Amino acid sequence: MDPTRRLPQELARPPREHAAGERVPAVPRDASTVVLVRDGDGSPGGLEVYLLRRSADMAFAGGFCVFPGGGVDPRDVDAGIGWAGPSAREWGDLLGTSAEHARALVCAAVRETFEESGVLLAGPTSDTVVEDTTGDGWEQDRRRLEARDAAFTDVLERRGLVLRTDLLRWWGSWVTPVQEPRRYDTRFFLARLPAGQLTRDVSSESDDVVWLPVREALEAVDVGRLTMLPPTYVTCLELEPFGTTEEALAAAAERDRSTVEPELVAGTDGPRLDLPPRVAALLRARARRRAGGESAR
Repeated sequence: MDPTRRLPQELARPPREHAAGERVPAVPRDASTVVLVRDGDGSPGGLEVYLLRRSADMAFAGGFCVFPGGGVDPRDVDAGIGWAGPSAREWGDLLGTSAEHARALVCAAVRETFEESGVLLAGPTSDTVVEDTTGDGWEQDRRRLEARDAAFTDVLERRGLVLRTDLLRWWGSWVTPVQEPRRYDTRFFLARLPAGQLTRDVSSESDDVVWLPVREALEAVDVGRLTMLPPTYVTCLELEPFGTTEEALAAAAERDRSTVEPELVAGTDGPRLDLPPRVAALLRARARRRAGGESAR
């Protein structure tokens, strides 16, 4: 079932207040999300994604399945962080922003992924990556980062590690509708699970984690077993054609990565999201396949 049409009734209020001039638009907060992928059975839709179910009591997206990610921390901009791969300036050119801003977004992507999954996209050198982050020392570092008791730069420096920014691929960007009181400008990155590393149920913000083939994740949302925000669901739709991590990573550079900013509409039959044509077309195609009885496998 299309998550852009299955919205809580209380979301009808913000667009009405916005239209009446009763709500001052919130400034979006910068955020980064990483779609962790690993190879599955090799067939289209078999690519596996890592999902966290946010705790029901969370102020934002409680109970929804999401990818690891979160807001940019002021310390993520630190130019002293160990860095390997495309430079901050090169990332800035790609993301259409300054080198300083790009550094913060990329750093936040790697930091938040470690905080929420235990996966660390960093290594001792520019062509190596940490193989195991499951020990007590790593868990202590993860908790200190999550509590904002430590800066990511300090953790990496103490361990003699550099960010492996070459392991990330920019996938796209979503901005929360202007009518919403809590808004984010989120860059989505794609990354393969590093060899030897394990995802762990560690985040204090989630109550369950799972690896699922993309086709199964989509089906679970369609039948109501899982709940996703539209950006998560659409990203899974975009990944559905790929059978391997190599295919998905290679496709990132060829994608239309223009920013998606839905419009939240009150609607006579309930609130809905209006999306750009290319995204709406993906959802219509999915609906046609389901209506026609295809399994999308």
